[in-house]
Amino acid sequence: MSIRNLEPKGVWNNFADLNAVPRPSKKEERVIAFAKSFGENLGLNTYVDSVGNVIIKKPASAGMEGRKTVILQSHLDMVCQKNSDTEFDFDTQGIEMLIENDWVTANGTTLGADNGMGVAAIMTLLESTDLAHPPLEALFTIDEETGMTGAFGLEQGILDGTILLNLDTEDDDEYSIGCAGGVDTNTSYQYETEDVVGKAFKITIKGLRGGHSGVDIQLERGNANKIMNRLMWNCEDFGLRIATVDGGSLRNAIPRESFATIVVTDDAYLSEFENRKAEILAELAISDENTQIDIEPTTLPSKVVSEVDTFRITNTIKAVFNGVFKISLSIDNLVETSSSLARVIIKEGSFTTQSLQRSSVDSAKIEVSTTVGSVFELMGCDVEYDGSYPGWEPNPDSEILTLMKDKYNSLFGEGLKVTSIHAGLECGLLGKRYPGLDMISFGPTIKNPHSPDEKVNIASVQKFWTLLLDVLKDTPKV
Repeated sequence: MSIRNLEPKGVWNNFADLNAVPRPSKKEERVIAFAKSFGENLGLNTYVDSVGNVIIKKPASAGMEGRKTVILQSHLDMVCQKNSDTEFDFDTQGIEMLIENDWVTANGTTLGADNGMGVAAIMTLLESTDLAHPPLEALFTIDEETGMTGAFGLEQGILDGTILLNLDTEDDDEYSIGCAGGVDTNTSYQYETEDVVGKAFKITIKGLRGGHSGVDIQLERGNANKIMNRLMWNCEDFGLRIATVDGGSLRNAIPRESFATIVVTDDAYLSEFENRKAEILAELAISDENTQIDIEPTTLPSKVVSEVDTFRITNTIKAVFNGVFKISLSIDNLVETSSSLARVIIKEGSFTTQSLQRSSVDSAKIEVSTTVGSVFELMGCDVEYDGSYPGWEPNPDSEILTLMKDKYNSLFGEGLKVTSIHAGLECGLLGKRYPGLDMISFGPTIKNPHSPDEKVNIASVQKFWTLLLDVLKDTPKV
């Protein structure tokens, strides 16, 4: 069965069209042009602002002119991750989609359902001729996944709406009315090298589940960077020296893979490696049962990290906090503050890391980021805090929340969860650019975002669409 034959057909066809357009974060030129042409071809008022956000305005359907204008918002970019054995170029290829039982997934890559399903739903509303809706303003932002550049740079004065529906939540029985803020902690250090003595080996870690470093952080999945360091830490007796490390891929994804080249002078390290490997795999048996950790001989490198800096680097990574920092005391089962060591690179004399700290409390965000940064500073690293963005404070008395709770209960019965999300939604920034917006976030069920295991539940897309249409036809009057 083709993706295009799934229901609701309009949404799935627009998702297929969108997924044919390469749209990595920071490289959105083609998808911006795609969205702009879509609006212009419909004869709708279409505008691209100075940073690349696309705004498309559609008048109310007949009889709905007296309703409040609703902003429908989703981001155009997607996280680009693939399995190491998958040949795919995100810069030139469209996503290869598959239907697997009740889910749509991709062939060894991220699917782009985050946030492509939201974009597709908005496109379907814009092109509709028979759906009841108030005045609509479609806001397609750019670069949400790597810095929220679009939300940061959104021009003021171009939106008139007072209600904002963010279509970027990943459980069909959940409304988000708040989100975490975040900050990147980036570090760099120039290490000393020495000549090579011993035998060289390549270590490979892959098969970890990874996932979204906010939404999935409480699942205690393995972090490939911490695991790789565990295999190398405290191995001075074996003469271990690091040649290269390349771990993780994206700042906002739990690292699934890491690759290292090491040199040892004592073959007894191989027995130590197997012992540590066995311990690690036993610990990951539930969270990451498909983890693979391998070692094999390789060509001797020209230089390795010096003894002193090998000690400094491995001990620093050992000490860096990774995972859930604090659980919320005000919202059940919500992570308040966390940190994820996303990227570790050692090559050509430079040791660099990228990590992302998140919190729904601004002071706690600063606390956890400086906690991480201080460890790197102790070894002499340069530390830079970058890309800080605010959280979104929940408003339990929201008018749109009351309407949407009533709609959910009448359509689907009990089971709705109203919560804050431990991830960076653009609502925090959009609320700062346009104070007073009444905002809520919802969407279909998407599992394993930010990883090649990403998938969207087919039935949940129909549920999400039904809810969206029912809300729009009864939005408040001006």
